[in-house]
Amino acid sequence: MTNLIILPILLPLIAGTLFVFWRKRLPFVRTGAQIVSIMNLLLTTFIMYKVIQDGTIILETGGWIAPYGIILVGDLLSVSLLVATNIIAVAAAFYAPYTLDQGREEHYFYTFFLMLIAGVSGAFLTGDIFNLFVFFEVLLMASYGMIVLGGTRQQLRESIKYVLLNLFSSILFVTTVSFLYSVTGTVNMAQLSERVGQVNQDGILTTIAILFFVVFATKGALFPLYFWMPHAYAKPPAVISALFGALLTKVGIYSILRVFTLIFNGNVDYTHTFFIILAGFTLIFGVVGAMSTNNIKLIIAYNIIPAIGFMIMGVGIFTEGSLAGSVYYLLHDMIIKGALFMLVGAVAIVAGTSDLRKISGLIKQYPLLGWLFFIATLTLAGLPPFSGFIGKLLLLKGAFENGHYVIGAVGLITSLLILVSVMRIFLNGFWGESMTLPTKTRSIRPLYFPITFLLIFSVVLGIGAEWFLPHIQQIGVDLMDPSIYVDTILKE
Repeated sequence: MTNLIILPILLPLIAGTLFVFWRKRLPFVRTGAQIVSIMNLLLTTFIMYKVIQDGTIILETGGWIAPYGIILVGDLLSVSLLVATNIIAVAAAFYAPYTLDQGREEHYFYTFFLMLIAGVSGAFLTGDIFNLFVFFEVLLMASYGMIVLGGTRQQLRESIKYVLLNLFSSILFVTTVSFLYSVTGTVNMAQLSERVGQVNQDGILTTIAILFFVVFATKGALFPLYFWMPHAYAKPPAVISALFGALLTKVGIYSILRVFTLIFNGNVDYTHTFFIILAGFTLIFGVVGAMSTNNIKLIIAYNIIPAIGFMIMGVGIFTEGSLAGSVYYLLHDMIIKGALFMLVGAVAIVAGTSDLRKISGLIKQYPLLGWLFFIATLTLAGLPPFSGFIGKLLLLKGAFENGHYVIGAVGLITSLLILVSVMRIFLNGFWGESMTLPTKTRSIRPLYFPITFLLIFSVVLGIGAEWFLPHIQQIGVDLMDPSIYVDTILKE
């Protein structure tokens, strides 16, 4: 049973490698990617069921026990994110064939796509910090390939920033891991949790913690390290933007959640106050960016940033409830960002432009698209009963109950501005005088399935909160008590 935990990594990795040899046989490769995505979703759902029933699943590869070997850990946090990742993968696999041109598909899109899913899954499952770096590199290599697919001038310009900044953060990441190993003698996260408190090296460990935070904040697009992200995520085709917006920054946030609750949790008063301040600036600057542009893809890309601010706010408040709020918001945001990028991609197809000033009156020709966008808007803004409301409620409750009134107020105000920024697309793009549509427009009917698929999960996550909330609250309890993770891995 424990061997199951490696399959969500191996399955897309092997399939992606094999598809390299059949890139000209597009129908076969498309169908294969869709089948692999569905299989991976069913598999990860089963793994989550087993974890809920029987507890954390640990795979000690090669028979080497922790902390000496490479281990994979399927706890509630990692398998929840794994299921969300594969929900987005299924939607992307069915969205891609109808929005990408043949050239992009033939130039290894499906290989890069499956490699990305393998890298993200590995990052969520790994139990040591060096392999977290390795899986980061796997997903980044896949994203480098995807961001330049098509080779347009704008894509290449943004990809240079994206690649250079991520290369720099990767160099910093591996250097920091080597520093940490030299001080503690281990890269196993459970053992690091113990040893960081035992070695009398507070100065250098503080420096290492700061370096890790810079790496993860860069990858997670926190203030002020978010500048590379909005244009890099908005320029590629919609399906690639959806994958990037839903998954890539979230791995950075997961890493902050894991590392700063399990390993660097000694000077909470200092570090977590810093997190709250950064969360406030991230909320404000993200929503200002979203309000300042008329490019519909860029509006959604900028809205990733305040969502990151909400998640880091929960880490900064550092209570069981606030951490549960961060995790709930993380799961909600992964799915709704994927849906929103797909929705604005469909709008750009029918309108022939991404400029909101040139789009109007689409509701008459495309009523279903309009109302799906309306539901996504309410969900993003966190209005009840949709999924954004539950996570935001836990976070704001945690802020006000623990005396963090300023960040609570900033969260409330930015929530309103997030709603305004996205509602602009609905009001300006779908209402008003009908625009003259391009004469040759691809049908968007096949796009309704993946978009609706994501929105169903998003709505269920909101109205079915009583099913999910107990498990996510348990994740908050586990994150606040690192000994649960440590004892499970080291079997003490």
